[in-house]
Amino acid sequence: MNTATAIAVVEDFLAAMGAGRIDDATRHLAPEPELVFPGGRRYHGLVELTEASAGRYRFVDKHRDSYETLSTPDGDVVVYSIGRLFGENAHGVRFDGVRYVDRFRLRDDRIVEQWVWNDLAETGVLTARTPADLAREWRP
Repeated sequence: MNTATAIAVVEDFLAAMGAGRIDDATRHLAPEPELVFPGGRRYHGLVELTEASAGRYRFVDKHRDSYETLSTPDGDVVVYSIGRLFGENAHGVRFDGVRYVDRFRLRDDRIVEQWVWNDLAETGVLTARTPADLAREWRP
């Protein structure tokens, strides 16, 4: 696999995930992929991942700013996607500009591994509330 093909696979996968097209994204995964997210959360499929993420935000997508690639000695291609997350948390608060790095390992044109690092927890956007929420929650 060449690096341009690997980047195209990752780009299509991320675009499908951002648009909520799980079936389209799944076609880019090898059987039994390892998906590792912040906090050490591990998944082996996208249905499992989306169900676990449902309480964290209403939607999330990525401004994909750059890609970097390397080839491994065993013929896999590693693709780093670097950029910024945007979306809306579970409380209806929109966010943008949250840093992320995704590391993908591809074999035979399919994603066998994804590792995700981001600043969602660090920025506090997942727990941010709207002023209306805060007013309802306030107890004198």
